[in-house]
Amino acid sequence: ASTLEDQEEVTKMFDKYDLIAIPVVDKEKRLVGIITVDDAIDVLVEETTEDISKMAAVTPIQQSYFKTGVFQHSLSRILWLIVLMISATVTGFIITYYENAFQAVPLLIACLPLLMGTGGNCGSQASTMVIRGLAVDEMSTKDVLKVWFKEIRISLVVGIVLAIVNTIRVFLLYGFSQEIILLAITNALALLFTVSLAQTLGCLLPIGAKVIKLDPAIMAAPLITTIVDALSVTVFFACAVWVFGM
Repeated sequence: ASTLEDQEEVTKMFDKYDLIAIPVVDKEKRLVGIITVDDAIDVLVEETTEDISKMAAVTPIQQSYFKTGVFQHSLSRILWLIVLMISATVTGFIITYYENAFQAVPLLIACLPLLMGTGGNCGSQASTMVIRGLAVDEMSTKDVLKVWFKEIRISLVVGIVLAIVNTIRVFLLYGFSQEIILLAITNALALLFTVSLAQTLGCLLPIGAKVIKLDPAIMAAPLITTIVDALSVTVFFACAVWVFGM
């Protein structure tokens, strides 16, 4: 290993070649030290902790949970929470814009939490798989189209199953009428589009972060969920306007 090599890349060499130690050389290829497997484990724990913190929208903390004070814990979380809270304002503007749709079909508002939650969950699942794949070198930025094509196919299967289950749920809760049938169709279409969008974002954003030299872990659940919420609301009302002819 070179003295200038990234420590995370060096730890991957231990796993790849089943080594117990790696010599370290300078630019002139002169031996300057050695890295043992216990050093690699320390680095692996540090890097994994940092990634998990970023995936939860928390600024990484070096000390353990109990050794870190309440104020420092709060500081590590509050910045991201403020950013995500302000970002969610966009979703509020979109809902306000479609206020007339609520007045025409009041049941539409009952469908929003389910759709937003499902979209956020699907996006989080996709981003988690891609972030993990990038971290263990199962994929690279060159595989972006291959990954996206696979996620699209997964989203179609997942979206169809969710749409069928949700349609049954709507009929069981609200009975059968023309308005309920149109509501079920709206939900089914919105779920299909939302799941596809969520999983597309979930796979593309981490890869995009890697391309611009950012940690893919920052494109995890909290950020994906905030973005997908705004998109899912837009998609839902677009479907409702079209299906109900409003």
